[in-house]
Amino acid sequence: MNITSEVPGVAGHAEEAGRRTPVAWLDKLNRLIAVLVEVPAALLVLAEVVVLLMGVTSRYVFHEPLSWSDELASILFLWLAMLGSIVAFQRGEHMRMTAIVGKMAPKRRAFFDLVAIAAAVAFLAFVVHPAYEFAQEEVFVTTPAMGIVNSWRAAALPIGLGLMLLVGLMQIFRLGSVKDALLALGLVALIAGALSLMGPLLKPLGNLNLLLFFVVGVLAMVLGGLPIAFAFGLATFGYIALTTSTPTIVIVGRMDEGMSHLILLAVPLFVLLGLLIEMTGIARAMVAFLANLLGHVRGGLSYVLIGAMYLVSGISGSKAADMAAVAPALFPEMRKRGAKPGDLVALLSATGAQTETIPPSLVLITIGSATGVSIAALFTGGLLPGVVVGITLAALVWWRYRGEDLSGVQKSTGRQIAASLWVAIPALALPVIIRAAVVEGVATATEVSTIGIVYAVLTGLFIYRQFDWKRVYPMLVSTAALSGAILFIIGAATGMAWALTQSGFSTALAQFMQSLPGGAITFMAVSVLAFIVLGSVLEGIPAIVLLGPLLFPIARQVGIHEVHYAMVVTLAMGIGLFAPPFGVGYYAACAISGIHPNEGMKPIVGYMVALFIGTVLVAAVPWISIGFL
Repeated sequence: MNITSEVPGVAGHAEEAGRRTPVAWLDKLNRLIAVLVEVPAALLVLAEVVVLLMGVTSRYVFHEPLSWSDELASILFLWLAMLGSIVAFQRGEHMRMTAIVGKMAPKRRAFFDLVAIAAAVAFLAFVVHPAYEFAQEEVFVTTPAMGIVNSWRAAALPIGLGLMLLVGLMQIFRLGSVKDALLALGLVALIAGALSLMGPLLKPLGNLNLLLFFVVGVLAMVLGGLPIAFAFGLATFGYIALTTSTPTIVIVGRMDEGMSHLILLAVPLFVLLGLLIEMTGIARAMVAFLANLLGHVRGGLSYVLIGAMYLVSGISGSKAADMAAVAPALFPEMRKRGAKPGDLVALLSATGAQTETIPPSLVLITIGSATGVSIAALFTGGLLPGVVVGITLAALVWWRYRGEDLSGVQKSTGRQIAASLWVAIPALALPVIIRAAVVEGVATATEVSTIGIVYAVLTGLFIYRQFDWKRVYPMLVSTAALSGAILFIIGAATGMAWALTQSGFSTALAQFMQSLPGGAITFMAVSVLAFIVLGSVLEGIPAIVLLGPLLFPIARQVGIHEVHYAMVVTLAMGIGLFAPPFGVGYYAACAISGIHPNEGMKPIVGYMVALFIGTVLVAAVPWISIGFL
């Protein structure tokens, strides 16, 4: 899942709290850097689409694979990830938990936001020089197909981190008074200095440092509103620098490894596809057909919401894009029929969790990248679990709306339904085309998104006649920002996972999980509970990068099919992600629908119970996940 762009970031909260009069030259510099970063970031998104599409066309149509296409895509990808991270940092769109900070008084919240930026600046200052050293060492490596020195690719790290450092310093002084800015920087420097002095005392503690840095430290930073990626990065840097003799350049190397998996290129491309289906009217055509088909039954539009989210999730892979495409089309009519705002946002959140397994889910792509499980198998296995959980949600909808008054609702005629189906056929074909292209071997899970993008553009231009060229550039920039935020988390989480593995934690965890009584059943139950908690605190992607490589081998050892296990933990993370008070997905749904979070707190309880029952059913019946493999 991915909801980063819909959740207020550090800068966003500071501005909400009432910032001082901006410094003119800082604002000008900030706008200049925005242009210098956003334009190449947008062009890189476009370039990746073109390069991968050329690779697919050359291989499948002309039967002459391009040996250099994947290599060039990989080089451009790291630059896209870093430039996108800068855009996200500048916009305050890096993923963070605001459940506690958001409840503070405006003045205190603004100061905590400044501290969060200062802490992020500290991490960037710590790693920018190791990143430069890493790029220097890559000069001795040459790419096999194109013969390009690898430092051209690796240079994205020191340049990107350096620009983020500059942006962070500007943000502190733009969003707060000089006094508050210096106080925030001084507080972070004081904590860093105190930890540095404590270094000799920490080394003898051994694995107790894991608890101090990766549990206490990460939890304190996340709850304090620091973006998750920087919380992971600071904890890892502190652990490596203060308690081990490992050079800090290793952290940058692990970040590079985590952000450079070519399979993750599917992230920006599917995010772009999600934005396109909303702009071109594809999502609206689907919703209109379903509304005509089911709108006359009690709770009919709620069923439409469940079905529409299922279909749209099979196109975009991004929860933010899914919810933004469906909610505006349905909520006005649902309000007219008397649906309460709280129930609307509760059901929207529940469907967001329900459709986490629907391909091309970004969480499934991350699982494949982190654990080596076949993404084609994950895509196949993810369809039916979404149906099962959708049925449990539909059962609750039936119960809640069994007494709905439909006296003012007119049933659509057969001709109207047929007409809306005719209009929706091109839209309904898109998930089928994407799925077939992967299964038939036309394109990989990464490349297939380019086919979807081309199809969506052509459909919008020539069938639905709905394509706003003015929105293309902002969409490309938004794609880069959202993707950069996700990929920066993956890079930081990869470094943290490496540190945990090197410490022996992974071995200890494996032994503990294997020693649990009850075998596979107990292991699955513990995993469900653990990932619900992780989903609410860390969000799905960083949780998978951290624990996927540790837990999936154990699942295989106790006899659980890896695709079955992937479906269960993905659904469990979805519950945590969309369950208040901590689930960031719930607040994304509230932001998209314009409904206050307090209104959905009570009705969402029933939907979360329905989701949990559906997850238990998927866990108890492996065939639901692996029956079609």
